[in-house]
Amino acid sequence: MKTPYFTVKDIIQITGITKRALHYYDKTDLLKPSKVEDNGYRYYDQVALGNLQMILLFKEMNFSLKDIAAMMQLSKDEQKAILREHRSTLVQRKQKLETIIGQLDEYVDGTDISHLNLFDNSPILSIQEQYESEAKFVYGDTEKYQEFEANVNRLSMEEQQKAYQQFSVNMEKVFRELAKHQEQSPASGEVQALVREWKSCLEQFMVCDAEILRCIAEVYTTDRRYAGYFGQFGDEEFLSFLYEAIMVYVEGEEK
Repeated sequence: MKTPYFTVKDIIQITGITKRALHYYDKTDLLKPSKVEDNGYRYYDQVALGNLQMILLFKEMNFSLKDIAAMMQLSKDEQKAILREHRSTLVQRKQKLETIIGQLDEYVDGTDISHLNLFDNSPILSIQEQYESEAKFVYGDTEKYQEFEANVNRLSMEEQQKAYQQFSVNMEKVFRELAKHQEQSPASGEVQALVREWKSCLEQFMVCDAEILRCIAEVYTTDRRYAGYFGQFGDEEFLSFLYEAIMVYVEGEEK
């Protein structure tokens, strides 16, 4: 029985690979044709077809072509040892992807970016840590920030985490209540009482005078990152309402 040879067209029909990919494998010596006729036609025998199927398998397992070329020179046992190690890497990647999908769902459902844990086990700082670094960079030379930092540094890491979590819960509660009063005047008694409660939350860490309250209100409206956060509490007018309410309070404090 003669050794069967397959044309490029045959290989494409058998495996589903593209002509371009097959030619690229030939060009890079990853998979050479078993023979090439004088007219330039390429032919592949069953051994070459088997090698191609292994290449496609490794490629589907997310190996690079460079790694595949090296693996094709190894014995079956050596390949299996690499595959066992690669499986462990894939499991870790799967867990990471599941985390990303979960965080994506939370963000789409309205969770603020600062509450996501996407950068856990990553050299990238968490969003909360990035906010803290940014605040220190911008306000670090101010008396108010130094006061805030001194108060925080008196706490243990566990106490700091609990304090931040409670602070976040308290702030969200105030904002949700404010959203319920969005149809009222920003100067109404109920709205101003909630602004005072908002100020009390801030004063857990520092004394808030009119200047710092005005600064925070300005940041809420000028830093677009806050748009997504406040979007979970009210409609597109909520942020303007909140700003006006804070400004009314500040003006009252300055009189």
